[in-house]
Amino acid sequence: MTESGRRWEFEDEHTFLEKLREIVGQGIEKERIEVITPIPVHGVEEILGYKRSALRFFTLIGGLTGLAAGFALTIGTVLDWPIITGGKPLISIPPFIIIAFALTILLGSLASLAGWLLLARLPSPRFIGNPVEHENRFIILIEGMAEGVEE
Repeated sequence: MTESGRRWEFEDEHTFLEKLREIVGQGIEKERIEVITPIPVHGVEEILGYKRSALRFFTLIGGLTGLAAGFALTIGTVLDWPIITGGKPLISIPPFIIIAFALTILLGSLASLAGWLLLARLPSPRFIGNPVEHENRFIILIEGMAEGVEE
C-alpha cells in the first residue's frame, strides 16, 4: 500500500475497500472521492452511495423508437407499393416483426452508446494519459485536499 495525503494505492481489493470505508467513515464528502480500479469492484457503489444509472432509459427510448420505426417503415412501404399476392392482406404483422426487431436492437444499442458517452462525459481529456500509470492497482483519490495533509 502506497499512501500520500490525498492518494492511496493498494495491491488487493480487500484492503482497498477497508480504506475506502475508513475514509467515508471519517466524514469526507463522497463527491470528493474518486476511485480507479483495474476490475469492477461491486462494493464501491454501496460504500459511496451511487444511485442506479439513467442509462437504461436511453436504451428503453432507443428500443421503443426502433420498434416504432420498424413497423412504420414496413407498413409505410407496403401502403406505398401494394402488391397483392394470393389474396393475402397487405398489412400482415408476422413478417414485419423481423424488421422491427432488427431496428429495435440497432437503435437501442446506438442509444445506449450515446447515453453512455453523454453520462460518462466522454471523450474527456482527463482520461487520456499513460495507461501503464495505474497498472493493476486500486487507487483512491480525494479532490481538494492539500498534498500530504490529512483531514
